[in-house]
Amino acid sequence: MKDTKKVSRNLSENEIQESLNPSISYGVSVFCYAVIAVSQTCPATNVGKCGDQDDWVGEFFPGISKIKYEGPSSKNPLSFKWYNAEEEILGKKMKDWFRFSVAFWHTFRGTGGDPFGAPTKHWPWEDGTNSLSMAKRRMRANFEFIHKLGVDFWCFHDRDIAPDAPTLEETNANLDEVVALAQELQTKGKKSVLWGTAQLFMHPRYMHGAATSSELGVYAYAAAQVKKAMEVTHYLGGENYVFWGGREGYQSLLNTDMERELDHLARFLEAAVAHKEKIGFNGTLLIEPKPQEPTKHQYDWDVATTANFLRKYGLIGEFKINVECNHATLSGHSCHHELETARINRLLGNIDANTGDPQVGWDTDQFLVDIQEATMIMISVIRNDGIAPGGFNFDAKLRRESTDVEDLFIAHIVGMDTMARGLRNAAKLVQDGSLAELVRKRYQSFDTEIGSQIEAGKADFDFLEKKIKEWGEPKVASAKQELAEMIFQSAM
Repeated sequence: MKDTKKVSRNLSENEIQESLNPSISYGVSVFCYAVIAVSQTCPATNVGKCGDQDDWVGEFFPGISKIKYEGPSSKNPLSFKWYNAEEEILGKKMKDWFRFSVAFWHTFRGTGGDPFGAPTKHWPWEDGTNSLSMAKRRMRANFEFIHKLGVDFWCFHDRDIAPDAPTLEETNANLDEVVALAQELQTKGKKSVLWGTAQLFMHPRYMHGAATSSELGVYAYAAAQVKKAMEVTHYLGGENYVFWGGREGYQSLLNTDMERELDHLARFLEAAVAHKEKIGFNGTLLIEPKPQEPTKHQYDWDVATTANFLRKYGLIGEFKINVECNHATLSGHSCHHELETARINRLLGNIDANTGDPQVGWDTDQFLVDIQEATMIMISVIRNDGIAPGGFNFDAKLRRESTDVEDLFIAHIVGMDTMARGLRNAAKLVQDGSLAELVRKRYQSFDTEIGSQIEAGKADFDFLEKKIKEWGEPKVASAKQELAEMIFQSAM
């Protein structure tokens, strides 16, 4: 069979900016490719190297059909028992409450390796390389997976979808080529990017951080990398862009100028806002808090810390927060707490649906299967009237010991079903109204004229002192916590 090759051309900076800016219309795309079909010779049963071309033939997941809703009585592991995409709950379709997304990095780059052991996952489409052709093959596998799973969105880190290269220019060219394929597959499959981000934590240059690095050159490199990642997210129609500062923190304050690093981080985020406006990106910028790991102390420790940082530097209207449940527990909070903190500060933008193990003190990124936790999460989401243009991204990975291809589907199915049960339970609580009424009654003493004055900031200490002298010792009612827990449990 005759070999054929793809021919690519890197556009100039001016051409890229013109195509990214909607106010300039020259009919130029960000990436311009003349594409000739590559001959496909590698069988779908092959394990090992398949040559230099993206020459995979057939399905990546043969024998697995599109996952369907079969109801709670189904014993089929490759079916939904609780998630019914088109079913309406409280006026929205399930798929619109969740806007589920597959995380490319865990699903297609997770190897099962850990600090104590070698990789355990050897997917049949992998050839053992991090080549450009292998990156394209993974991308095609990704779109088959999300199609069969029945979700509409996917998320990515730049360096997970395309290989690094010796120079920034070569790396960007690799990314351009993979993104061009992703755009083609998105259009064909009617899928979208929930969010994109730049991987600013793995390469050795980022050992001191990216935006908070002590080295100016690293700060500049990180800026160039984020610039490109924002542009490709915009090109792919991404609805959000995430900043996760895994190394934006410190190991020791003895050798750290924390104030200067925080100032630098703020300047970096200000520049990101400016570039967003420059390229006409209308998506939401998100910050994902985490207290530690890999740094001893990360600057965006939790939602409250992040909100304070945004207020201090005048960025509160420019960013929202991506709450990851496992990060919440690492910071000493429940996921529900972090969601409520984000919600009442008008900052809730997206949820990374995962969990940790209470016996393990690190970020285990497990699929969330706790129905009670899912119910509490969905209480916050309902109170927020959804989280669009954000969604639920499965920032979760298979356990090291789970090595069958079908396990990728099973893990996502149980995660989606768990969240669906949480939504159904939360809807029951809303429709029943007993829990809301219990809370209302607990604070009913403020539903008075004087209570209204207090809440309006019109009751000073002199006035309140006078009133308490008239009333005498206040009566304190029961909080009814056990009753609240009983009502909550009744919806499970």
